[in-house]
Amino acid sequence: MRRYGSAVLLLLTGGAVLRISLFSDLYLRYVQAALRPYLVISGSLLMLLGAVAAIRGMSHRDHEEEEEEEDGHSHGSHGPRIAWLLTLPALALLLFPPPALGSYSAGREQAQLAAQGVGTFPALPAAKVLDISVAQYSSRAVYDTGHSLKGRTVRMTGFVTHGSNGTWYVTRLVVTCCAADATTSKVEIRGTESDDAPQTDTWVTVTGTWLPKGKLGTDGAWPPLLDAKTVTQVKEPADPYEKR
Repeated sequence: MRRYGSAVLLLLTGGAVLRISLFSDLYLRYVQAALRPYLVISGSLLMLLGAVAAIRGMSHRDHEEEEEEEDGHSHGSHGPRIAWLLTLPALALLLFPPPALGSYSAGREQAQLAAQGVGTFPALPAAKVLDISVAQYSSRAVYDTGHSLKGRTVRMTGFVTHGSNGTWYVTRLVVTCCAADATTSKVEIRGTESDDAPQTDTWVTVTGTWLPKGKLGTDGAWPPLLDAKTVTQVKEPADPYEKR
């Protein structure tokens, strides 16, 4: 059976990649949606290579059996048995895909000042309740000299993280390419009692208004504040990350 080790490893890895990219949206936990075709192609190629390796293994087995019949003794199979352990990571990915990054990853990220500094932002769409990403809200609250959030009711979705003294935040991880380059955006929620704060990693949609804080473009303005009117628990979205 050891001659089939490489074939099994290729098939398991290819199957795992296809499972998260072709047959589900789990790939969105790790990379952006635009990379899906490349994952599907990679998984398919791995499956094809695994099938070729299995066929070659069968051919070699038949050849060795013919040689054994001719010289009267077995040549045995090659490769250490411990090599089968290489299949465990692929099998784990196939059966138990890891979850998206959450509060632990967000907690390790420190506030980062925007490269563009303070300035005037483009006008926001006219809407009674404005749907906005956590990253967009944070940028405007911390850097917008035009105060475009003033007087606007906004709605955002993210997962819950907790700070000290009962503070809690709506948080999202922002990616450029994949989960490996994720950075954090978060908004501190006011207007709710600390005892009523949702549990860590719970996904919520929060509606409220901007509360000014600190001097624009400084650490004193971070993290931005939101005076919450409603907090509703929701399911984790298929794509848990915000894009730059």
